Amino acid sequence: MENLSLLATLRELECELHRPECRRNLERLAQLLAHDFKEFGRSGATYTRDYELMSLPSDPELPQVHAQDFVVNKLSDSIALLTYRDAHVNPSGELFRHTNRSSIWRLDSSGWQMVFHQGTPTDPFDQSAI
Repeated sequence: MENLSLLATLRELECELHRPECRRNLERLAQLLAHDFKEFGRSGATYTRDYELMSLPSDPELPQVHAQDFVVNKLSDSIALLTYRDAHVNPSGELFRHTNRSSIWRLDSSGWQMVFHQGTPTDPFDQSAI
């Protein structure tokens, strides 16, 4: 039961980071990304929290994202690994740019924050209901 609650919480936070209203909100991004945040992007590039806070709010191309198949692994009382698959959605509703994702989240006095994120290109998958 505890893992289901944790899964729901982290899934909600992860999906919030996909939405333009969050990605354009510097204050909210700063709350969700830990000071020591690092990302290994789908492209192979490495990104820091400072880079994300500087670039995301002004990014003109914020895609619609479909995410599915979320799984959480509690690594300690305050650390969790979230894995899932996502893809961008084109205007006709088709998925493209399929990616396997993993995020490490850490709980502190201010709530859950993302410490690490990685995206790895993958073969296309069938869209499941959300």
